[in-house]
Amino acid sequence: MSDAPRVDAVSTRTILVEREEGVVIVTLNRPERKNAGNGIMWQELHDVFVEVARQRSDRVLVLTGAGGEFCSGADIVDPNGLSGDPEDPGIVRMRFLGNVMLALHDLPKPTIAKIRGVAAGAGLSLALGCDLTVAADGARLSGIFARRGLSVDGGASWLLPRLIGLHKAKELVYFAEMISAEQAASIGLVNRVVADSELDAFVDDWARRLAQGPTMALSMTKKLLNNGLNVTIAQALEDEARCQVANSCTDDTAEALRAFAEKREPHFTGH
Repeated sequence: MSDAPRVDAVSTRTILVEREEGVVIVTLNRPERKNAGNGIMWQELHDVFVEVARQRSDRVLVLTGAGGEFCSGADIVDPNGLSGDPEDPGIVRMRFLGNVMLALHDLPKPTIAKIRGVAAGAGLSLALGCDLTVAADGARLSGIFARRGLSVDGGASWLLPRLIGLHKAKELVYFAEMISAEQAASIGLVNRVVADSELDAFVDDWARRLAQGPTMALSMTKKLLNNGLNVTIAQALEDEARCQVANSCTDDTAEALRAFAEKREPHFTGH
Protein backbone atom coordinates (compact mmCIF):
# COMPACT_ATOMS: atom_id res chain seq x y z
CA MET A 1 0.00 0.00 0.00
CA SER A 2 1.39 3.40 -0.94
CA ASP A 3 1.70 6.08 1.72
CA ALA A 4 -0.82 8.89 1.86
CA PRO A 5 0.53 12.44 1.61
CA ARG A 6 2.30 13.47 4.81
CA VAL A 7 1.05 16.36 6.89
CA ASP A 8 2.67 18.02 9.89
CA ALA A 9 -0.49 18.25 11.94
CA VAL A 10 -4.17 17.43 11.60
CA SER A 11 -6.79 18.44 14.15
CA THR A 12 -10.05 16.52 14.26
CA ARG A 13 -12.97 17.14 16.59
CA THR A 14 -11.36 15.50 19.62
CA ILE A 15 -7.74 14.63 18.82
CA LEU A 16 -4.64 16.27 17.33
CA VAL A 17 -2.34 14.17 15.14
CA GLU A 18 1.22 15.37 14.46
CA ARG A 19 3.84 13.63 12.34
CA GLU A 20 7.58 14.16 12.19
CA GLU A 21 10.32 11.80 11.00
CA GLY A 22 8.32 8.63 11.57
CA VAL A 23 6.93 9.68 14.96
CA VAL A 24 3.15 10.12 15.22
CA ILE A 25 1.98 12.09 18.26
CA VAL A 26 -1.72 11.63 19.03
CA THR A 27 -3.04 14.12 21.57
CA LEU A 28 -6.43 13.63 23.21
CA ASN A 29 -7.95 17.07 22.90
CA ARG A 30 -10.96 17.55 25.17
CA PRO A 31 -9.22 19.46 27.98
CA GLU A 32 -12.52 20.88 29.25
CA ARG A 33 -13.46 17.27 30.19
CA LYS A 34 -9.94 16.21 31.25
CA ASN A 35 -9.84 14.40 27.89
CA ALA A 36 -12.64 12.01 28.85
CA GLY A 37 -13.45 9.81 25.89
CA ASN A 38 -16.82 10.25 24.19
CA GLY A 39 -18.06 8.36 21.15
CA ILE A 40 -16.43 10.76 18.72
CA MET A 41 -13.05 10.47 20.41
CA TRP A 42 -13.14 6.68 20.53
CA GLN A 43 -14.01 6.55 16.83
CA GLU A 44 -11.28 9.03 15.92
CA LEU A 45 -8.74 7.11 17.99
CA HIS A 46 -9.72 3.86 16.31
CA ASP A 47 -9.35 5.44 12.88
CA VAL A 48 -5.90 6.86 13.60
CA PHE A 49 -4.66 3.58 15.11
CA VAL A 50 -5.72 1.76 11.92
CA GLU A 51 -4.14 4.47 9.76
CA VAL A 52 -0.81 4.35 11.61
CA ALA A 53 -0.78 0.57 11.35
CA ARG A 54 -1.09 0.82 7.56
CA GLN A 55 1.25 3.72 6.84
CA ARG A 56 4.78 2.50 6.23
CA SER A 57 6.28 5.90 7.03
CA ASP A 58 4.66 5.91 10.51
CA ARG A 59 7.11 4.01 12.71
CA VAL A 60 6.15 4.82 16.32
CA LEU A 61 3.06 6.29 18.01
CA VAL A 62 3.02 8.50 21.11
CA LEU A 63 -0.29 8.93 22.92
CA THR A 64 -0.79 11.88 25.25
CA GLY A 65 -3.37 14.42 26.42
CA ALA A 66 -3.95 18.16 26.15
CA GLY A 67 -4.25 20.63 29.02
CA GLY A 68 -1.94 18.83 31.42
CA GLU A 69 -4.14 15.72 31.71
CA PHE A 70 -3.93 12.31 30.05
CA CYS A 71 -7.48 10.93 30.17
CA SER A 72 -10.00 10.86 33.01
CA GLY A 73 -11.78 7.83 31.51
CA ALA A 74 -14.91 7.38 29.47
CA ASP A 75 -17.26 10.35 29.40
CA ILE A 76 -20.11 8.71 31.30
CA VAL A 77 -22.27 11.85 31.26
CA ASP A 78 -22.26 12.20 27.47
CA PRO A 79 -25.88 11.56 26.41
CA ASN A 80 -24.71 9.87 23.20
CA GLY A 81 -22.81 7.18 25.10
CA LEU A 82 -19.54 5.41 24.38
CA SER A 83 -20.39 4.60 20.78
CA GLY A 84 -21.86 7.99 19.91
CA ASP A 85 -25.33 6.54 19.33
CA PRO A 86 -27.75 6.71 22.28
CA GLU A 87 -29.87 3.96 20.69
CA ASP A 88 -27.06 1.39 20.84
CA PRO A 89 -27.55 -1.39 23.43
CA GLY A 90 -25.01 -1.50 26.23
CA ILE A 91 -23.14 -4.50 24.83
CA VAL A 92 -22.76 -2.73 21.47
CA ARG A 93 -21.29 0.31 23.20
CA MET A 94 -18.81 -1.77 25.16
CA ARG A 95 -17.76 -3.76 22.10
CA PHE A 96 -17.21 -0.44 20.33
CA LEU A 97 -14.79 0.58 23.10
CA GLY A 98 -13.19 -2.86 22.96
CA ASN A 99 -12.47 -2.47 19.26
CA VAL A 100 -10.60 0.77 19.96
CA MET A 101 -8.42 -0.87 22.60
CA LEU A 102 -7.80 -3.88 20.37
CA ALA A 103 -6.69 -1.63 17.50
CA LEU A 104 -4.14 -0.06 19.85
CA HIS A 105 -2.98 -3.42 21.21
CA ASP A 106 -2.62 -4.89 17.71
CA LEU A 107 -0.90 -1.84 16.20
CA PRO A 108 2.24 -3.44 14.73
CA LYS A 109 4.57 -0.61 15.76
CA PRO A 110 5.93 0.58 19.11
CA THR A 111 3.58 2.78 21.13
CA ILE A 112 4.34 5.07 24.08
CA ALA A 113 1.92 6.63 26.57
CA LYS A 114 3.11 10.03 27.80
CA ILE A 115 1.16 10.66 31.00
CA ARG A 116 0.57 13.98 32.67
CA GLY A 117 -2.17 14.62 35.18
CA VAL A 118 -4.79 11.94 35.59
CA ALA A 119 -5.10 8.59 33.85
CA ALA A 120 -8.18 6.86 35.25
CA GLY A 121 -10.64 4.16 34.29
CA ALA A 122 -10.68 3.64 30.54
CA GLY A 123 -7.98 6.32 30.37
CA LEU A 124 -5.72 4.09 32.46
CA SER A 125 -6.57 1.15 30.20
CA LEU A 126 -5.68 3.29 27.19
CA ALA A 127 -2.29 4.19 28.68
CA LEU A 128 -1.51 0.62 29.69
CA GLY A 129 -2.49 -0.58 26.22
CA CYS A 130 0.64 1.15 24.94
CA ASP A 131 3.91 -0.77 24.86
CA LEU A 132 5.73 1.72 27.08
CA THR A 133 4.45 4.16 29.69
CA VAL A 134 6.28 7.27 30.90
CA ALA A 135 4.70 9.44 33.58
CA ALA A 136 5.46 12.90 34.88
CA ASP A 137 6.23 12.95 38.58
CA GLY A 138 2.93 14.68 39.28
CA ALA A 139 0.78 12.17 37.37
CA ARG A 140 -2.00 10.27 39.12
CA LEU A 141 -3.42 6.91 38.09
CA SER A 142 -6.53 5.02 39.14
CA GLY A 143 -8.55 1.96 38.24
CA ILE A 144 -11.53 4.00 39.33
CA PHE A 145 -14.28 1.72 38.00
CA ALA A 146 -15.59 0.47 41.36
CA ARG A 147 -16.19 4.04 42.53
CA ARG A 148 -18.61 4.38 39.64
CA GLY A 149 -20.30 1.07 40.42
CA LEU A 150 -18.64 -0.54 37.40
CA SER A 151 -16.38 -3.48 36.69
CA VAL A 152 -13.11 -3.01 34.79
CA ASP A 153 -13.07 -2.44 31.03
CA GLY A 154 -10.84 -1.31 28.20
CA GLY A 155 -8.76 -4.47 28.51
CA ALA A 156 -7.78 -3.82 32.14
CA SER A 157 -8.70 -7.36 33.20
CA TRP A 158 -6.10 -8.67 30.71
CA LEU A 159 -3.47 -5.96 31.13
CA LEU A 160 -3.28 -5.46 34.88
CA PRO A 161 -2.52 -9.05 36.00
CA ARG A 162 0.20 -9.28 33.34
CA LEU A 163 1.77 -5.99 34.36
CA ILE A 164 1.58 -6.08 38.16
CA GLY A 165 0.36 -9.55 39.15
CA LEU A 166 -3.08 -10.77 40.12
CA HIS A 167 -3.16 -9.67 43.77
CA LYS A 168 -1.86 -6.17 43.07
CA ALA A 169 -4.34 -5.86 40.21
CA LYS A 170 -7.20 -6.74 42.54
CA GLU A 171 -6.00 -4.25 45.14
CA LEU A 172 -5.80 -1.49 42.54
CA VAL A 173 -9.33 -1.97 41.21
CA TYR A 174 -11.14 -3.18 44.34
CA PHE A 175 -10.24 -0.04 46.28
CA ALA A 176 -10.13 2.23 43.21
CA GLU A 177 -7.72 4.60 44.90
CA MET A 178 -5.74 7.28 43.10
CA ILE A 179 -2.03 6.44 43.23
CA SER A 180 0.99 8.60 42.48
CA ALA A 181 3.34 8.09 39.58
CA GLU A 182 6.02 6.91 41.99
CA GLN A 183 3.65 4.32 43.48
CA ALA A 184 2.72 3.19 39.97
CA ALA A 185 6.39 2.75 39.07
CA SER A 186 7.10 0.82 42.26
CA ILE A 187 4.58 -1.89 41.28
CA GLY A 188 5.50 -1.95 37.60
CA LEU A 189 2.48 -0.07 36.30
CA VAL A 190 4.63 2.45 34.41
CA ASN A 191 8.09 2.12 32.92
CA ARG A 192 9.57 5.44 34.02
CA VAL A 193 8.75 8.49 36.10
CA VAL A 194 10.50 11.74 35.19
CA ALA A 195 10.18 15.36 36.22
CA ASP A 196 7.34 17.10 34.43
CA SER A 197 9.81 19.55 32.87
CA GLU A 198 11.75 16.62 31.39
CA LEU A 199 8.81 14.50 30.21
CA ASP A 200 8.58 15.83 26.66
CA ALA A 201 12.30 15.50 25.99
CA PHE A 202 12.47 12.03 27.50
CA VAL A 203 9.56 10.64 25.48
CA ASP A 204 10.80 12.41 22.34
CA ASP A 205 14.16 10.67 22.73
CA TRP A 206 12.56 7.24 23.17
CA ALA A 207 10.21 7.83 20.23
CA ARG A 208 12.97 8.96 17.89
CA ARG A 209 15.19 6.03 18.85
CA LEU A 210 12.35 3.61 18.15
CA ALA A 211 11.47 5.37 14.89
CA GLN A 212 15.07 4.87 13.78
CA GLY A 213 14.97 1.16 14.67
CA PRO A 214 14.32 -1.93 12.54
CA THR A 215 10.56 -1.56 12.11
CA MET A 216 9.75 -5.13 11.09
CA ALA A 217 11.92 -6.67 13.80
CA LEU A 218 10.33 -4.46 16.45
CA SER A 219 6.87 -5.33 15.13
CA MET A 220 7.59 -9.05 15.33
CA THR A 221 9.13 -8.69 18.78
CA LYS A 222 6.00 -6.87 19.97
CA LYS A 223 3.78 -9.68 18.68
CA LEU A 224 5.98 -12.37 20.22
CA LEU A 225 6.01 -10.69 23.63
CA ASN A 226 2.26 -10.01 23.59
CA ASN A 227 1.61 -13.66 22.79
CA GLY A 228 4.29 -15.05 25.10
CA LEU A 229 2.08 -15.69 28.11
CA ASN A 230 -0.52 -17.48 26.01
CA VAL A 231 1.65 -20.15 24.36
CA THR A 232 3.92 -23.01 25.38
CA ILE A 233 7.70 -22.68 25.25
CA ALA A 234 7.71 -24.98 22.24
CA GLN A 235 5.26 -22.74 20.39
CA ALA A 236 7.19 -19.61 21.40
CA LEU A 237 10.39 -21.10 19.97
CA GLU A 238 8.62 -22.00 16.74
CA ASP A 239 7.13 -18.51 16.47
CA GLU A 240 10.54 -16.97 17.09
CA ALA A 241 12.11 -19.16 14.41
CA ARG A 242 9.56 -18.10 11.80
CA CYS A 243 10.02 -14.43 12.66
CA GLN A 244 13.81 -14.63 12.41
CA VAL A 245 13.58 -16.24 8.99
CA ALA A 246 11.31 -13.41 7.84
CA ASN A 247 13.64 -10.80 9.36
CA SER A 248 16.64 -12.24 7.55
CA CYS A 249 15.03 -11.27 4.23
CA THR A 250 14.65 -7.56 5.09
CA ASP A 251 16.83 -4.65 3.99
CA ASP A 252 17.22 -3.64 7.63
CA THR A 253 18.87 -6.94 8.58
CA ALA A 254 21.22 -6.68 5.60
CA GLU A 255 22.06 -3.11 6.66
CA ALA A 256 22.70 -4.23 10.25
CA LEU A 257 25.17 -6.87 9.04
CA ARG A 258 26.97 -4.34 6.81
CA ALA A 259 27.14 -1.86 9.68
CA PHE A 260 28.57 -4.53 12.00
CA ALA A 261 31.27 -5.42 9.45
CA GLU A 262 32.07 -1.75 8.86
CA LYS A 263 32.08 -0.92 12.59
CA ARG A 264 29.41 1.79 12.35
CA GLU A 265 25.85 2.35 13.51
CA PRO A 266 23.17 0.91 11.19
CA HIS A 267 20.77 3.15 9.30
CA PHE A 268 17.41 1.39 9.32
CA THR A 269 14.79 2.38 6.75
CA GLY A 270 11.92 0.20 8.01
CA HIS A 271 12.03 -2.14 5.01
